[in-house]
Amino acid sequence: MKKDLINLIQEDFPLVPKPFEEIAKKLGLSEEKVLNLLKELKEKKILRHLGVSPDSHKLSHFTCLCACSLSEEDLSLAEEIAQLPEVTHAYLREHKLNFWFTLVLPSEDALAPYLKNLEKKYQLQIKAFPAVKKFKIKAVFSI
Repeated sequence: MKKDLINLIQEDFPLVPKPFEEIAKKLGLSEEKVLNLLKELKEKKILRHLGVSPDSHKLSHFTCLCACSLSEEDLSLAEEIAQLPEVTHAYLREHKLNFWFTLVLPSEDALAPYLKNLEKKYQLQIKAFPAVKKFKIKAVFSI
């Protein structure tokens, strides 16, 4: 049942006043059961986030992929930076530039001062790779 729930909320989340009630009907469950399953998935860290992802380009926002090198001692900074409201995605990689993250900012003009502030605050040198062309890949993971 958990797999069906995960698949359903990725592809067909109902935009109605009581979405979890609607999901429950589709799965033959109670609304309470659906909410409890989602809570359990969140507690087990199977479900990281459940929320809307607005199209930043349609909102005229600016996106930029960023990367930096973090020492083993500074890896905790990755989690701290990943929690910033402007960061939509963050990843550790095996590479000289071992921490990558995506920023969404109100405008391109906001990028330089934002990065300067991050670099000063965290004592990092951040490389910026602004989006040149948008490629949208549907990120649905069938379970």
